[in-house]
Amino acid sequence: MTDVTLNGLRFLAQRAELERRDDGAMILRSPVPLGDYPATLGAVLTAQAGANGERTFLAGRDGDGWQTLTYAEVHARAAGIAHHLLTAGLGPERPLMLLSGNSVGHALMTLGAVLAGVPAVPVSPAYSLMSADHAKLRHITDLTRPGLIWVEDAAPFGPALKALAEQGFETVMTSADLAAIQTAGTAPDVDIAPDAVAKILFTSGSTGMPKGVINTHRMLCANQAMLAVAWPFVRDMAPVLVDWLPWNHTFGGNFCFNLALFNGGTFHIDDGKPAPPLIGRTVENLRLASPNLYFNVPAGFAALLPALEQDADLRDCFFRDLKAIFYAAAALPQDLWDRLERVADLSGHPRPLMLSAWGSTETAPLATLVHFSIPRAGNIGLPVPGCELKFQPSGAKYELRLRGPNITPGYHDRPDLTAAAFDEEGFYRMGDAGLLADPDDPSAGVLFDGRVAEDFKLTTGTWVSVGALRVGTVGACSPLVQDVVVTGHDTDRIGLLIWPAMAAVAGLDPEAGDDPEALCASAKVNAAIAEKLAAWNAANPASSTRIDRFVLMAAPPSIDANEITDKGYVNQRATLERRAELVDALRRGTLGTRVPTAE
Repeated sequence: MTDVTLNGLRFLAQRAELERRDDGAMILRSPVPLGDYPATLGAVLTAQAGANGERTFLAGRDGDGWQTLTYAEVHARAAGIAHHLLTAGLGPERPLMLLSGNSVGHALMTLGAVLAGVPAVPVSPAYSLMSADHAKLRHITDLTRPGLIWVEDAAPFGPALKALAEQGFETVMTSADLAAIQTAGTAPDVDIAPDAVAKILFTSGSTGMPKGVINTHRMLCANQAMLAVAWPFVRDMAPVLVDWLPWNHTFGGNFCFNLALFNGGTFHIDDGKPAPPLIGRTVENLRLASPNLYFNVPAGFAALLPALEQDADLRDCFFRDLKAIFYAAAALPQDLWDRLERVADLSGHPRPLMLSAWGSTETAPLATLVHFSIPRAGNIGLPVPGCELKFQPSGAKYELRLRGPNITPGYHDRPDLTAAAFDEEGFYRMGDAGLLADPDDPSAGVLFDGRVAEDFKLTTGTWVSVGALRVGTVGACSPLVQDVVVTGHDTDRIGLLIWPAMAAVAGLDPEAGDDPEALCASAKVNAAIAEKLAAWNAANPASSTRIDRFVLMAAPPSIDANEITDKGYVNQRATLERRAELVDALRRGTLGTRVPTAE
C-alpha cells in the first residue's frame, strides 16, 4: 500500500474493504494491518526522553513568554512524582483525581501517575467552579475513591474541596507541593500490563450522572499507532501544537496530548479558551507560537474566526507554519469551513488542508480518520487500521458500531452499562448514524448522519434528521446564531430553540444594547434571523427541513443539567427536557417568531 502526498504531507492511500452481510449489515475496514505498538504510555515517555531528550515537550505561559520543559526534564520530574504517589499508597484502586484545568503541573502529575501505574481521573473544572451543588463532583469521587486530589491553586476550589472533605476526601496537593515531590526519587520499577487502567474519563449522558469510561494503556497506545499509520507525516514532522482543548475530555487529553508525546512534538498549553471572555488569551498565545497543526471544535473556530479576519498580524502568525486544520467533536457548518479557507488565503500563506475524524471517549478516541482531500465538511474519513466499523440497520438509518484494540473494556463500576454498550459480536454501540459517501465505492469515506436517538418522526410519518438540520440552519443563519436545538417530536412542524451569537446580534438593535434578555426580545433581532430562516426554507421546503417557528434564548446552556459540555457540544435531548415549557409553547404557537414564507 503506497502513501500519497498532500500539501507536502504523507498520508495513507485512500483504500477500504467492505463486507456485506445477508442481514443488511456491513463491515468496513482498512486493508492495512496495524502492526506493533508500545505497551504503556510510560514506555513511550521513557523512549522519548532517550531519543529526544533535549527537545521541548511542554510549554506553559510564564509572564510574556513560555515556561518550557524538555522531554528529559519532563521524564525526570514525572519519575519523582511517580515515586511520591506510590509512597503515598496510591495504586490501581486508589487513583489520582485532577480537578483543575490544563497546565504544566497537571501534565506532570498525569505522567507521574502513568509511570506509577496509578489511574488518572481528570474531572471537568466546571463541576467544581460552576456547579451550585457539586453533585457531579461528589458522584465521581464516591465512584472512584481517589487517594489524592490535585488542584493547581486551592483558593478557587475552596467550596468544592470543602464538599469533598465532608465526604472524607481531604488529601489535596497543589502546585506549591510540586517542587518537593518531583525530585523525590527515580522512576519506580512497576510492572504495568497493557490492559491496566491509565485513565478514567467521565462523560455526561443525556440524563443522570456522568459515567466513567475506562481508558487502558492498550487503548491509548493502539490509537496513536492507528493514527501514525494513516497519517505517516506525524513521524516526518514533529507536531507543534497550541492547544486549549480540556484534558478531562478525550479529544484534548488523549488525541492531542498523546499526538505530541508519541511523535516527539511540542505542546504549547493555551490557557485561554475560544469563547468570551478568554478568547483574547488564546489570540495572545497564537501570537507567541505558530502551530503546524491546529485542532479545535466548531464552536472554537466560530469564536476565533473574527479575530483572524480582522487582524493581519495574527493571521500571519497562525498560518505561517500551518499544514492542516482539524475539526472534530461536532459537525462543522459549511460557512465556517468557507470562512477558514478565505482567511487562510488572506494570510498570504498556503492554504492548509482541512481534516477531520470521528470517535468517542470509548474509542480512545480515534475510530475513523480523514487521510485524503475532502472538498467540504461532512466526510468523517475511513476506519483507521486495526479498527472495524459495522453499519447496523436501525430504522431508516445505519447505526455505527466499532471493534478493535482501541475500544474501552467498559465503564468503571457499572457492569450494567458495560453489558448494554456492546452487541453480540463485541462491537461497541456508538449511537451515531452514518452512511457510505458513495455506495459503490467504500473507499470514498463515511458521512456522519446524526445521532440515532436524536432523530424523530413528525406526525406525518416523516423522519427529521436532527444532526443535519442543526448544522444546516446554524450555517444558514451565520453569523447571527451560535447554536440551535431542534423541536417537533409528535407534531407536524419543526421549531428551533436558538442561542443567538450575542456579539453578532448586538449591533442590530441599538436600543437593546448588549443585554441578552433585551436582544432576545428585540423585534429587529428576531426579524433578522427570521429572514435568514425564510431563505433556508425556500431552499429546503420539505416538511423534514422547513422551520415553522423559533424562539431565542438568553439563558445559556447549563452544565449541571447536561445541556452542554465544556467543549461546547450541545446535548439536544437534555436541553429539550429541561426547557420543556418552551418546547410546548412553540408547539402550541403561543411563543416565538413565525418564519415567513419566502416570496
